[in-house]
Amino acid sequence: MKWTTKIRLASAIVVLLSAVVCMAQDVVRFIHGTVKKIDHSTKTIVVKTADGTERTIKVSGEATIKGTTEGFEGLKEGTEVVARTTGKGVDESAVEVGKIGKDGFKVTKGTVTKFDKESKTIAVKTADGTEKTFEMTDEAVKDAGKTAGKGVEKGAKVTVYYTEDAGKKTAHYLAE
Repeated sequence: MKWTTKIRLASAIVVLLSAVVCMAQDVVRFIHGTVKKIDHSTKTIVVKTADGTERTIKVSGEATIKGTTEGFEGLKEGTEVVARTTGKGVDESAVEVGKIGKDGFKVTKGTVTKFDKESKTIAVKTADGTEKTFEMTDEAVKDAGKTAGKGVEKGAKVTVYYTEDAGKKTAHYLAE
């Protein structure tokens, strides 16, 4: 085999592997449900969603746990959570887990009336006609692009997981 052929073959393999890795990293899912089981030895949680599906999620040491000062140890059976995950099946891992409730994330569902990637803001009209505006974290902006391809557009139905501090609403996750 000629040297140039070997270089071309090696280059093609590198490009192919890079594409596979990028595609795997781009898969972002949001799982909203109640913690049914916690396994501290394997650092996994089982989350039961509203449709009754149970999802086993790995929670590595790099994962961020929000809404509790105790981190992973602060998650308890019966706790309502939202998990931002990558991978699927047995490889599904949490990047972040957020506790839903008074001290954690709040949830709003509605229709997008405005999405501005540059100013990192989104406005959502809820079922009762109220319009809420949120500032978005950098991750929320990135995830919005991954979830919707080009980004969240006006008229899209979304669920916003946010925190509120001194009247300022910050969207951490946008799920369609």
